[in-house]
Amino acid sequence: MSGESAPAFKAADAAKRLLREARTAALATLDPDGAPYASLVQVATLTDATPVLLLSNLARHTRNLKTDSRASLLLEERRDGSELEGARISLKGRVTPEAGEEARRRYLLRHPDAAGFAGFADFGFYRLELEDAHLVAGFGRIVDLVRDDLLTDLAGAESMLAAEAGAVEHMNADHADAIALYATVLLGAPAGAWRIIGLDPEGCDLMLDARVRRLDFPRRITGPGELRAALVELAHQARGA
Repeated sequence: MSGESAPAFKAADAAKRLLREARTAALATLDPDGAPYASLVQVATLTDATPVLLLSNLARHTRNLKTDSRASLLLEERRDGSELEGARISLKGRVTPEAGEEARRRYLLRHPDAAGFAGFADFGFYRLELEDAHLVAGFGRIVDLVRDDLLTDLAGAESMLAAEAGAVEHMNADHADAIALYATVLLGAPAGAWRIIGLDPEGCDLMLDARVRRLDFPRRITGPGELRAALVELAHQARGA
């Protein structure tokens, strides 16, 4: 029986999807004696996919990072079945403070429950300056990746980035029907009150409750006009499916 072949595996695409869809991660830091220490943290991404954390200065992992900024984040694909069937990626780099408003806005869209303590004096936002990664995505799909494989190129997209926050607000307020179609028709996700929590030149992040799904754009977007056209195109595609 003939049929369409499965799309070719692209390690960088799989890694980016894991980065964009993650809400939690295992954070590995180094204790003062050099021993590894792992903890569970919530994670979000900046527009270029740099991981962002909200950490308490009182936490052991934060004290470790202030002494030695080297760290690793383990992200996993949440799926039914065996725990080891889903893809996972180990990210390596250095954790540094992140004071930008973008980090706060994008983090709280993904973790609205954190709004109550994000402004506490002993909490702060941090970013993982990515160096490289190790991806395990199934049999024969174990790949080492470098920083440029993981991050989204923002060059030339300044006007799109300036419009991103407003576009997210507008889509959620006025186009909930289109967002629902993105999720259910284009991504095969269950029905529900899906909303957009992030836009970037390569795609958008959709969230329902604690589930995040990544939808890639048909082409790279650099301006607000292109962004609107891409979102309309995806809606037409979903309605015509």
